[in-house]
Amino acid sequence: MSQPQFDFDTVINRHGSGSFKWDSTPDTNTLPMFVADMDFRTAPAILDALHQRIDHGVFGYTWIRDEYYEALNHWFSSRYGMAIGREEVLPTLGVVPAISAILRAEADHCGHRDFGVIVQTPVYHCFFSCIRHQGARIVENALQMDEQGRYQIDFDDLEQKAAHPGNRVMLLCHPHNPSGRVWSREELQRIGEICARHQVLVVSDEIHCDLTFPGIGHTPFATLSPEFGASCITLNSPSKTFNIAGLQIANLIIQNPTLRNRVRKAMQIHEIGSVNALGVESLIAAYQQGDHWLEALRDYLYQNYRTIQQFLQEQLPELTLYPQDSTYLAWINCAATGLDSAILSKRLLEEGQLRISSGCGFLPAPDPQQCYIRLNFACPNVLLLDGLQRLAHVIRPLLTDRPLQPA
Repeated sequence: MSQPQFDFDTVINRHGSGSFKWDSTPDTNTLPMFVADMDFRTAPAILDALHQRIDHGVFGYTWIRDEYYEALNHWFSSRYGMAIGREEVLPTLGVVPAISAILRAEADHCGHRDFGVIVQTPVYHCFFSCIRHQGARIVENALQMDEQGRYQIDFDDLEQKAAHPGNRVMLLCHPHNPSGRVWSREELQRIGEICARHQVLVVSDEIHCDLTFPGIGHTPFATLSPEFGASCITLNSPSKTFNIAGLQIANLIIQNPTLRNRVRKAMQIHEIGSVNALGVESLIAAYQQGDHWLEALRDYLYQNYRTIQQFLQEQLPELTLYPQDSTYLAWINCAATGLDSAILSKRLLEEGQLRISSGCGFLPAPDPQQCYIRLNFACPNVLLLDGLQRLAHVIRPLLTDRPLQPA
């Protein structure tokens, strides 16, 4: 039986749709490849479900029915071997507000005594704001680069940071944003052992788990052992996978009932437990009928990643595209330009009309010695090629104008 065909090549005009990605820049000639949403229509099954719900015409307060929890459990148990009981689920309107509520709950539980949160930098910028807003310390477990150019965890440093009595939470980005690394079972096991040894709560943000490249698997942290499952919180959402971030639906999975009650109270204080009726319908449709669309999407994203690889090798070999296993966010080292991240990003916007994410946002403080950009390639291939040409237009002169360094 042949697989259904899905269209990821058609360019959809998103100007005037209230899109933060496309409408927050006044110049309509600017190509936005920054914020992490895709330029593809969501899965047809989701659109059908939304049409049906909208045709009903009444949008009162939402009661989450059994089908929601059944769809969630089916998706994660069938794809990742992670069975999810209904009682373990705390629905919420987004992963970021959930992180803030979790940190508030743990800070209160610890009495706010020198409360530190471990993050593996460079990492998703909202981790920093969530930590700061709760009055906590950012504790860096900086990732290291191996000889193949892949990020690796500094486990000795992690052990040292976890042993500090004030460092009570580790925010794990899995898969990792911005590098696209999928942490292996062995790496996750070592993280779990260190955190268990020092009673550090692991908060595992797995929002990108469905967006691994073909042939790459994802292991939920909570599935490694009953001990790890009882001392972690898993965050997930269909928002990145199915491009429905604006529908605001996510879930916290917490096996430990004491921990779950603590977080539930913090969510009530933050008022983030009431979810969007259309988000509920979208999740059910996505997890019941979205498999084929997702597989086609993953293939398309991987081909776009390969396009970036080939383009940089041929046109800008001085730049380094880091090897990744997942996501639609390319992490590129542009140190050869001689500029820092902020200045290069500004020049790309002004001279190339290309808006990307500056690498300085993925560190707790800007580093003038580093130059990285994050490029969103979840778009029709023709837009990707346009973006790469704009990138080359700005960067190529910077490379040729640089003076030769002494041998």
